[in-house]
Amino acid sequence: MEERGSFTAFAGHRQVASGPWPQLLTATKRYLDAGGEPVLIFGDETGKQVDVDFRGTLDEVLSRAGAADAPRVGPGRPKLGVVSKEVSLLPRHWEWLAEQPNGASATLRRLVDAARKATPRSRRLRDAAYRFIWAVAGNFENAEEAIRALYAKEDARLERLMENWPADVREHVLRLVAEAWREESALGG
Repeated sequence: MEERGSFTAFAGHRQVASGPWPQLLTATKRYLDAGGEPVLIFGDETGKQVDVDFRGTLDEVLSRAGAADAPRVGPGRPKLGVVSKEVSLLPRHWEWLAEQPNGASATLRRLVDAARKATPRSRRLRDAAYRFIWAVAGNFENAEEAIRALYAKEDARLERLMENWPADVREHVLRLVAEAWREESALGG
C-alpha cells in the first residue's frame, strides 16, 4: 500500500469519506453499516484503488487494515519492509549489476529511489487524477478529452469538459489538479 496519507472513498459517483487512513476507514465502515452501497477507495497521492475487508466490527476492520502494513515474517529484512519479488533482466543487465558495489538489490533500490525523486509530485498527482477518472468516470461524456486536457495542463479546459459530471467526481479531480498546479507553480513550471 502507498504511504499513509489522504484517501477518498466513493460509492458510485458520490464521495463518502476523505481523509487520513484511520479516519477514512471509520467513516466508511459507519456508512456501510448504515446500509450504504459498496465503495471504492482511492489513495489521493497515487489514484490507486485500495481494497479493504469491512467485515466485522470497526476495531476488527482497523486491526486488519493496519496489519496489512506489518512487516512480513520470513526471509529478507522484514523490519525494513523488504518484500521479495522476481525481476527479469537480460544477461548484460545482470553482468552490470554484479559489478556494482553493495550488490544487485542495493543498486536496484538506489536506481528506483533516484527515479522516484526525479518524477515531480505534480506529475504523480496528475497520474492519480487520471487513474481516478479512468476508474470512476471512464465512461462519462468527454472522459478521453478530459484526460488529454489533464496531461496537457489545460486545466480550464478540463474543468469545462467535466461540467456535466457528478459534482463529487468533478470536485475530487479538480482538488487533485489544483494540488498539482500548486506544485508546478512552486517549481516554476
